[in-house]
Amino acid sequence: MSASELPFDDAARVVDAIVDEVCRAVVGKRDVIRLILAGLIADGHVLLDDVPGVAKTLTARSIAAAAGLKFSRVQFTPDILPADITGSLVLDMATQRPVFRPGPVFTDLLLADEVNRAPAKTQAALLEAMQERQVTSDGVAHTLPRPFLVIATQNPIESEGTYPLPEAQLDRFLLRTTMGYPSESDEVSLLTARIERRTEEVSLTPACDAATFVAVQQSLEDIHIDPRLLEYCVALVRATRAENQLEVGSSPRGTLALVKLTRAAALLAGRDFVSPDDIRAMAVPALAHRVVLSDDAWARGTNPGDLVRRAVDRVPVPLLTR
Repeated sequence: MSASELPFDDAARVVDAIVDEVCRAVVGKRDVIRLILAGLIADGHVLLDDVPGVAKTLTARSIAAAAGLKFSRVQFTPDILPADITGSLVLDMATQRPVFRPGPVFTDLLLADEVNRAPAKTQAALLEAMQERQVTSDGVAHTLPRPFLVIATQNPIESEGTYPLPEAQLDRFLLRTTMGYPSESDEVSLLTARIERRTEEVSLTPACDAATFVAVQQSLEDIHIDPRLLEYCVALVRATRAENQLEVGSSPRGTLALVKLTRAAALLAGRDFVSPDDIRAMAVPALAHRVVLSDDAWARGTNPGDLVRRAVDRVPVPLLTR
């Protein structure tokens, strides 16, 4: 059996093992880790919005280690250039000819730290890499390895010197979520583990290799979703377009993202079929960053996630009787 033909049970065991391993390093965030991993095994990119110090970088690095993926981190700054992340032509002294030197995007999992600090031109270069899975240098396209996944972070409490991601770019992320603070007991456990470990670093053991991770991604194609649930997904997305506090509802790309994430959620739950609860659970992470608030809602500081949740609550859940 090749890694590309991973049976469902084996795929479910691999994702469970990855989650367990990451949770050894990131304490008290199992649900968030499962959500982020759902995005990655659905072959999507993830946007993390949260304050500094809540383990965004640790989470990305730990997932890469547990999944056996090559990892790169880029700290985005106002003076970073597209070539700093995609690569550039350099002169080969031996042949006296220009050769392409790959940038940090040539990896399996890229952490784009504080992505909104990069100017629009650099953000666009990252967008091409995320969407097209390739970069272009001097008119020549260079294909990125597979898997190629991005976890990007933003700090919501600092706006000075930032370039907010436009809606079209936000739409490229399969899901957007936050880490949140750990509970009091989890924070004590975090400190206790650090004291007992006697070192900052947590040594993680890979639960699989990159080829197996790709096979896990491909196994999602075998997750069944009832046609009535596809209609339910469409109804949820269309409900966001009818929400009067939203200027723009979610696009069909949002519908596709929702279906991808629900199949990943089913795999994480050890099921080979999607349930209505999977869809309801994934609606806000998949859709809230794809909608645009009306001027009134924006002025009142309305959370887009609350409006998506309200739209979801209005749509009847289909009864799946045989």
